[in-house]
Amino acid sequence: MTALAAVAVHLPPESVPVEALGERLGLSPRQTKLLRRFHGLDQVRLDPTGSLLDLLLPAVRGLAELAGREQDVRYVLHARSMPVGVPYPVNPLHELLDRTGLRHARAFTVTHHACATSLLAIDLAGRLLAAEPDPNALALIVAGEKTFTRDAQLVPETAMFGEGAAACLVSAGGTRDRVVSFVSSQRGEFDGRLAVDPELLSRYQRAYPELLVEVMTAALERAGESWESLALVLPHNVNQVSWQRLSRLVGIPLDKVVLDNVAVVGHSFAADAFINHRTATTRGLLRSGDRYLIAAAGLGATFSAMVLEH
Repeated sequence: MTALAAVAVHLPPESVPVEALGERLGLSPRQTKLLRRFHGLDQVRLDPTGSLLDLLLPAVRGLAELAGREQDVRYVLHARSMPVGVPYPVNPLHELLDRTGLRHARAFTVTHHACATSLLAIDLAGRLLAAEPDPNALALIVAGEKTFTRDAQLVPETAMFGEGAAACLVSAGGTRDRVVSFVSSQRGEFDGRLAVDPELLSRYQRAYPELLVEVMTAALERAGESWESLALVLPHNVNQVSWQRLSRLVGIPLDKVVLDNVAVVGHSFAADAFINHRTATTRGLLRSGDRYLIAAAGLGATFSAMVLEH
């Protein structure tokens, strides 16, 4: 059974208030006030002078469990939200392999599910490892992106993106953080640029809660769990109000949703799942045997949920 063997996180030291970022993006005072007062956003983490490699490398080096096991890593997957992250022919993923002793591994990028791609990467890594004859084989997932365009900095009236990064070792089996179920739904009718299509943005905002609850509930059912038996929800860090609504919709107490990072880190693309996992384990919110759910939505639109056992 696919398992998360280790998770590490890197957060850039600079915190930028939403007002300062809103001014850079040309938002009106009303739009900025909406993000702070209604959506519960305060600041985002950014590394203005750093490259994508500068973002990902500290996360990988933070995996103490990787030291001495580099040769066990068969695959390296960059779980990326944006189809393009750097200009050709720059390839920071291959440079990352050189810096970490992983040049022997097969490396590729997964982008197909936007900000829900980290869950797709976990599922894909598990499938690849299941076909490996060596039971010690590992896969490494890295997540984190630069906010290099306006579309990569803002979801209109919803969220601001940050530059948090994460690294996750995946194994084909394990005793902790084992994947129990995974459900994903792609809804192409919401494909497009929300920033320039108000009608599409409105339709997406109306449909979003129901579609996300749908995949979360399906993942729970496949795992033989219910909202009552679930120990914790690890959300994607879009904003606080959406998760307040979702918690009321499904009847789960809000204190079961790890919202610590929404206000102070920002929506870190596909890295949110791992950032919140790190927070949950650091705070001791998960006990051995607890079942928890990771949820994510990606523009385009993809809705995904994964149930794991700690």
